[in-house]
Amino acid sequence: MDEAIFLAGYDPRDYPAVAVTVDVVALTIRDGRLCVLLVERGEQPFAGHRALPGGFVREETLGEAALRELAEETGLTPGQEKTELERVHLEQLQTYGNPGRDPRMRVVSVAYLAFAPSLPEPTAGSDAARAYWVPVEEAKDLAFDHDEILADGLERARAKLEYTPLATAFTGPEFTIGELRQVYAAVWGEELHAGNFHRKVLSVPGFVESTGETTAKGGERGGPRAKLYRAGDARLLHPALLRPTREDRVR
Repeated sequence: MDEAIFLAGYDPRDYPAVAVTVDVVALTIRDGRLCVLLVERGEQPFAGHRALPGGFVREETLGEAALRELAEETGLTPGQEKTELERVHLEQLQTYGNPGRDPRMRVVSVAYLAFAPSLPEPTAGSDAARAYWVPVEEAKDLAFDHDEILADGLERARAKLEYTPLATAFTGPEFTIGELRQVYAAVWGEELHAGNFHRKVLSVPGFVESTGETTAKGGERGGPRAKLYRAGDARLLHPALLRPTREDRVR
C-alpha cells in the first residue's frame, strides 16, 4: 500500500468510499399485461422486501453488469444467454445517487431499462430469495428508491412508444397490426380504437412493412386472415403515435 501511495502521489484512504451498482427495469408483456421483473431480497438491507434486479458492478462495463444481472434473475444458462439476450432491448435510464438511498454506504446506481417479447420464468440469483414477473400496477412499496426508478422506467417506456418503433421489441419477428396494438394498449394502460390505430400505424413511413403473408387463421373477430408485418427501417416515428386522446379511446 505504501509503495502504491508513493507512486500515485495520494492516499486513497483520504477519500470517501463510493460503490456503483446497476438496477434493471425489465419489462415484458404476459397474458396481455405489462409486467416487471422483481426479486425478493434474501439479504440485508431490506431482506424480504421486493426490489428491482440489480447488484454491484464488478470488473465489467455498466451495460455488461446490467445484462449479467438480468441473465442471473431470469435463470438463463450460459448456452441460452447469448441467444435470449440478443433479443432484449437495453438502454441506460438514469443515475440515482441521493445520500441515504442505501443504508450500507454511499451507493450510486445506474439504472437500465430492458424490453423483451418473452423471457423464461425467472430464477432467483445469488442475493435474492425469489424472482417473479409482476403486473406493473401491483409493483409497489419496493426496497431502496426502486419505486422511483420503476416510475421513471415506465414513463420512459410509454414515451418512447410515441416517437420510436420500440413497440416492435415486444413482438415476434412477424406480427399483425392487432398484436402491435395490444402492445401499445398494455404499455400505455389504455384500450385503443382498432381502426384509428391501424390507420395511424400505416401512415408512419418506415414503421412497419408488409411481409406479403397472412395469418393461418382469421383476425381478432374470426374474419378474414390478418396481414403480417415486420419492423421497418424507421428509427423515429413521424408523425408520432401520441398517447390516447378522447377520440382515440374505445367508446
